[in-house]
Amino acid sequence: MTKIDFERLIQDFPILKQTVHDEPLVYLDNAATTQKPVQVLQAVEHYYKKDNANVHRGVHTLAERATAAYEGVRQKVADFIHAKSTKEILFTRGTTTSLNWVARFAEEMLKPGDQVIISIMEHHSNIIPWQEACRKTGAKLDYIYLKDGELDMEGLRDLIGPKTRFVSLAHVSNVLGVVNPIKEIAQLAHAVGAYMVVDGAQSTPHMVIDVQDLDVDFFAFSAHKMMGPTGVGVLYGKEEILEIMSPVEFGGEMIDFVRQQSASWKELPWKFEAGTPNIAGVIGLGAAIDYLTEIGMDAISDHELELMEYVFPKLQDIPGLTIYGSQDLAKRTGVISFNIDNLHPHDVATALDYQGVAVRAGHHCAQPLIAHLGVASTARASFYIYNSKEDCDKLIQAILATKEFFNGTL
Repeated sequence: MTKIDFERLIQDFPILKQTVHDEPLVYLDNAATTQKPVQVLQAVEHYYKKDNANVHRGVHTLAERATAAYEGVRQKVADFIHAKSTKEILFTRGTTTSLNWVARFAEEMLKPGDQVIISIMEHHSNIIPWQEACRKTGAKLDYIYLKDGELDMEGLRDLIGPKTRFVSLAHVSNVLGVVNPIKEIAQLAHAVGAYMVVDGAQSTPHMVIDVQDLDVDFFAFSAHKMMGPTGVGVLYGKEEILEIMSPVEFGGEMIDFVRQQSASWKELPWKFEAGTPNIAGVIGLGAAIDYLTEIGMDAISDHELELMEYVFPKLQDIPGLTIYGSQDLAKRTGVISFNIDNLHPHDVATALDYQGVAVRAGHHCAQPLIAHLGVASTARASFYIYNSKEDCDKLIQAILATKEFFNGTL
């Protein structure tokens, strides 16, 4: 197991050195967004202080430096997820935008009677765009459900067929933490001629991603989930598919030539990137990739597994606490959604906050899943590389104190 130099690493995150309600901050809301190391903050600051100019448009020195930095990140992203070339890397505003672009492409491909398959564990960003695409085209939207807290693969095999055109799934559930067998599912999708689309927002920060090995057609993720800035995302698409896919936005930078009544587009990847992009955000993403690469994605996965092996049984031992999803840690990442008998998740999260522990409470933008689980909401603790076993202990202590407090007031 690869070890992280935790004492050195934690120094890169000054935000974690503060107190909340006079308690040292324990940040366990990483599935919502991650904290940023100083290296990312410095990269963004350097751009604005030294290189601030628009990309692709100028021949002066600042514009050339900005363009080189921006396009350099495209190569870093391609290398990071093992894409064939930078032509397959599109910069977007985030995973939501990326998935919406794919669903818009689907609207051009679908016809009445066609089938789109998603799962009950999807984030709203991977549900609503498909609802809209099916509503507009007359295609049918079908769901895969759960078995033993995991994706029901037998149900998927029964569901997929000659009418299937798109299969769109989360690589990792933002509620259950379960890792879906995307490579196997992609093989099933391609066997019937369907496109395989993956929401990688919760997997890309935590494990090695190889889009060629997975053989997916589209893969979407966000910078802010992997220690980069907000407002930046990536859509990977196979080059041959992106060539036939129409742009979603039109305007400056994505055009080749404009006539009064028609226009032509630039080549990949720029035909999809209209307007001035989030240059600083992309540069920050590049710095985040550098940071993650230096640590090593295998080391990150190992660290999170070590935390899960430590905290999971402690949570299981708390009377009245229910953990949702598979109990097999080999099939999970560092996301744990839970409820405590007779306590509302928002009360739990508020009580934990008063003890310095930041967790999430609510439906986590996954209302169909929460309803399927038979609850109104859950609390969620999610871990990352700057979390420690001491953070795990503080979570357990805070939950026990919360139970004791509320039990005394009931």
